Amino acid sequence: QLQLVEYGGGLVQPGGSLRLSCVADSSLNYYAIGWFRQAPGKEREGVSCISSSGGSTYFADSMKGRFTISRDNNKNTVWLQMNSLKPEDSAVYYCSASTLEELCRRPPDARPWPYWGQGTQVTVSS
Repeated sequence: QLQLVEYGGGLVQPGGSLRLSCVADSSLNYYAIGWFRQAPGKEREGVSCISSSGGSTYFADSMKGRFTISRDNNKNTVWLQMNSLKPEDSAVYYCSASTLEELCRRPPDARPWPYWGQGTQVTVSS
């Protein structure tokens, strides 16, 4: 069973930045990785996705141009760099992994993804 852990959440002011990490306990070489978020009272929504090779990336429209996603399979790690943060970005952020590359869509649908971390809280507030 693949284990994922998210790091890097916290409290930031609007316009600030955070860098989230998703670390696996084993190789991610054959996994597409998605980032998702869920705010209170809302459904889990897709944020970004990166293919297993890193060759393809996708972002939800509201995040495009502000967020970037990257990976280092040698470190079993995927990062989500979040810039120009807005209060509406506040949510618990989760990473997920799937061997099905076709799940990596714009934006990715959270429902089919099988492996999840526990999430990290991001709060954007003055």
